[in-house]
Amino acid sequence: MSRSILNFGAGPAMLPEAIMLQAQSELLDWQATGKSVMEIGHRTDDFKSIAEHAEQSLRDILNIPDDYHVLFLAAGATQQFSVIPMNLLQGKTSADYLHTGIWSAKAMQLAKRYCDINVVCSSEQSNFTTISDANDWQLAAKAAYVHYTDNETIGGLEFHSVPEVGTVPLVSDMTSSILSKPIDVSRFGLIFAAAQKNIGPAGMTVVIVHKELLGDVLPFTPDLFDYRLQAKEKSMMNTPPTFNWYMAGLMFDWVKQQGGVTELEKLNQRKSSLLYDFIDASSFYKNNIDAACRSRMNVVFSLIDENLTDDFLKLAESNGLHALKGHRLAGGMRASLYNAMPESGVEQLVDFMREFERTQC
Repeated sequence: MSRSILNFGAGPAMLPEAIMLQAQSELLDWQATGKSVMEIGHRTDDFKSIAEHAEQSLRDILNIPDDYHVLFLAAGATQQFSVIPMNLLQGKTSADYLHTGIWSAKAMQLAKRYCDINVVCSSEQSNFTTISDANDWQLAAKAAYVHYTDNETIGGLEFHSVPEVGTVPLVSDMTSSILSKPIDVSRFGLIFAAAQKNIGPAGMTVVIVHKELLGDVLPFTPDLFDYRLQAKEKSMMNTPPTFNWYMAGLMFDWVKQQGGVTELEKLNQRKSSLLYDFIDASSFYKNNIDAACRSRMNVVFSLIDENLTDDFLKLAESNGLHALKGHRLAGGMRASLYNAMPESGVEQLVDFMREFERTQC
């Protein structure tokens, strides 16, 4: 039975219905084993096949070179804000950070416990509505790495090209943009992405890291946070989030069925353009993000008359359009248009917004 609501939540986000139904059909008996996938031991051949299939599918989708490890780790991306400097400082004392919103700020805040932070650029003066010109960036030649947040989920700001940082390893938080567009993995030292946007259920983070960056961790680094050890044990130093790993594999298969990230990028561009074009043409709604930096995953917007916000949200939910309330730190509204959101869902949202505007004017 099809679900009657559209979930525009930023995460945990909606999953494709086909994946949910497949997981449901296999929940009690995976591959005629008589066991649920949640009951299969992580060191068995059965789970090994699940893990290897998921990794290979992701490698196929993103054309991940052989000299990169792919790790499937427990917990979310925030944990990686600390784990990354533990692994990548490698005797250096500073790292470069591009400051474009709340998530980059949190990454810097945690990294400051381990090293000095050089703020390459900051969008703070524009209230995080744009990304400063790369010609004005202040990169440090001796930085251990350069970190940036590819898509600011809360603020609706996205990089539409990969930053040029020379020979310093580039680190990207792609939690809310991975699998939404093609990426050249070879340009990065490390990519990490929590699962709950475009990969699967919350509780797992995928890390793609160049093999040359592993091995020289800070002395106090816990073994579970050591990428080299995790790679050696194939992400199974302890019991991994097995169900999440399984669901990620289903999601990767679904991405392939859609035509891969190239086709999904076209779809995501159509979806976001549909909503942005409507907002731009309206005198009732507004989006303040620089058009060159607008997120295709998280469209933030507000009403010109903010007193109508609560009415808008209540009526939207009664019409099956859920989780449109903006983040508590940002206010307004936010429509997350991850891969699983169908184009028809965005059309329904625009139709509702048009009708709400008509009834209020």
